[in-house]
Amino acid sequence: MAVDKNGKKLPSGIRQRPNGSYEVRVSRNGKSYSAYAKTITEAKKKKAELEFKLDNNGVIENKKITYGEWFTQWMENYKKNSVKKGTFNTYKYYYDSIIKEEFKNRKLSSIKGIDLQRFFNKLLAKNYSDSSLRLVKAILGSSLKQAYKDEIISRNPMDAVTLPKNKEVTKKEKIALTREQQTLFMEFAKDSYLYNYFAVSLRSGMRSGEIRGLKLGDIDKENGVIHVRRTLKYINKQGFFEDTPKTKSSLRDIPLTSDLIALLEDQKNFWGFKIEKIDRYIFCNEMGEALSLMKVRREIDRIIKEIRSAGHEDFPHFSSHTFRHTFATRAIEAGMPPQVLKTILGHSSLAMTMDLYSHVLPDTKSQEMEKIASAF
Repeated sequence: MAVDKNGKKLPSGIRQRPNGSYEVRVSRNGKSYSAYAKTITEAKKKKAELEFKLDNNGVIENKKITYGEWFTQWMENYKKNSVKKGTFNTYKYYYDSIIKEEFKNRKLSSIKGIDLQRFFNKLLAKNYSDSSLRLVKAILGSSLKQAYKDEIISRNPMDAVTLPKNKEVTKKEKIALTREQQTLFMEFAKDSYLYNYFAVSLRSGMRSGEIRGLKLGDIDKENGVIHVRRTLKYINKQGFFEDTPKTKSSLRDIPLTSDLIALLEDQKNFWGFKIEKIDRYIFCNEMGEALSLMKVRREIDRIIKEIRSAGHEDFPHFSSHTFRHTFATRAIEAGMPPQVLKTILGHSSLAMTMDLYSHVLPDTKSQEMEKIASAF
């Protein structure tokens, strides 16, 4: 058994090097694998990790492994049990649709910073959005960083990359409907099968996936709240699935107003069949199945087309998320404190809520200045 420089016995498979650091060695099938650590505690941890990876096919010969093979292992061993299902599927989608063609068969050890830089420049030339570029970089960077930590590659080539930016694209400003636009839209939507959906959106500030994922059991009349516990998502070829809300703070309770109670009660019987099962979606299609975001988008577009045809040509186009922003705007205009609004919206930070205030307050600053004019 090896000993350290002070003569103290070291665990099997660990030796101290002349410079004071530690080397870990593990053998499997006649091959030796190594790892290095600065302290004995770190060495023991690395030895356990290395043994686990080897026993679970977690390491492939460095010179042979391709990025595609490593991506599969990285997803299975490092991401499957550490990220949300929706995030996991998003990673797979971006790999299959963008990354796979370029890097699947490339030897992991052969990927250089310049290869990645050229790849991102090519994506920019194809007019991929900045958000897509950032996500692709996050996937590649995180997987390559883990390969480096596992000593499969000598360095992370992503460290050499400067992410290009699309100078032609400006950040899309969030819009909220004015009171007049809000009233006009709901007037034209009164005969829509999604009228209750739109009305609940405007009165609760919930995200589309949260509303479409609402079940009867989430409506707690006894305590006067809506329990937001899930979000409904859809993946091509896989169908609908339930995921946890966007962040921990998105798991929240929203106060039930009398308006919300009336709308939700009406929706329970909308299609002619009573929604009685506690695990059934309140907002569904005519077959009682999950409601897709695409159907919501199409119905919004149809109503906007009718409004414009009726002589309101300048009525803005908007997405379902605009209802959430409109709710926040009405709440701010009514004087709701930022911390309360943050809780209702399920924002992860107060800064996100204050960003909404920065959009609304400029419209009322003249009125506010008039209020204090008499003080001088």
